[in-house]
Amino acid sequence: MQKFPWDNHSFVSEFILLGFSRDPYINVILFNIFFFLYLSTLVGNGLIVTLIHMDSHLHTPMYFFLSVLSMLDMSYVTTTVPQMLVHLICQKKTISYVGCVAQMYIFLVLGITEGWLFSVMAYDRYVAICYPLRYKIIMTPWLCGAMVVFCGLWGISCSLVYTVFTMRLPYCGPNEINHFFCEVPAVLKLACADTSLNDQVDFILGFILLLVPLSFILASYVCIFATILKIHSTQGRLKAFSTCASHITVVTMFCGPAMFMYMNPGVNASPERDKKLALFYNVISAFLNPIIYSLRNKDVKRAFLKLTGWGRASE
Repeated sequence: MQKFPWDNHSFVSEFILLGFSRDPYINVILFNIFFFLYLSTLVGNGLIVTLIHMDSHLHTPMYFFLSVLSMLDMSYVTTTVPQMLVHLICQKKTISYVGCVAQMYIFLVLGITEGWLFSVMAYDRYVAICYPLRYKIIMTPWLCGAMVVFCGLWGISCSLVYTVFTMRLPYCGPNEINHFFCEVPAVLKLACADTSLNDQVDFILGFILLLVPLSFILASYVCIFATILKIHSTQGRLKAFSTCASHITVVTMFCGPAMFMYMNPGVNASPERDKKLALFYNVISAFLNPIIYSLRNKDVKRAFLKLTGWGRASE
């Protein structure tokens, strides 16, 4: 605790992250699982970025956005998982007050940016399927870059509001966060003040940052499916739909748990449930994204075979 001479209250200078379990044996098992998931996430997403960068056939708006998504996912998990791994095998599970603020802010920036990037990716699919002849004219490199910058600036500004509203409250003890990282709902439980205003701000921001992009995504796919139904060829319909299936799956995995977490009033929140939800949209989603996007993607498979030389060997 840190006591200031001008105040009668003591404020915490560090927090303790309780994580998942106090059982050392269980923590060792969890360490191995999460270490595998973390390395696989870095390798999978790193490979996607490398393939898109090196193969000229993948220099299209769709793969540009996919490469940005992969870089966000690698950064996203690196904000939380390395620290979680250390805490799983060490006795000391503390994080400084400043470290907690920094982790919270960076996590929110990356998460909000990724959420809006999904709406940009949906718009890309909308233009590609509904206006295929004008696709290259509309989706210029400048527009693609501008939309990614917009997502990033939106993430930076909204995360600042989230973080300031959370950390402006006094935290005078206890200092045990029932989570594996400094996430807003878990930290707010330790505040020594009324958090009703924070609950309202979180709900409003959650509406803007989750439901608004989801509405854009839904509107895009309504138009996409209407166009797909007009295609007479069954094979043509399947091909058009397959380009959207991966995106729909990834959006559902990320936005569903995040919406449940940030738009649920604090009084109804369950720490154990929140940890599982955060684990899903932070770790599991980033791990599965490269698998989902490459599993049925012939272009990515072709680029991988070309990079490794296996494609030439099989010819």
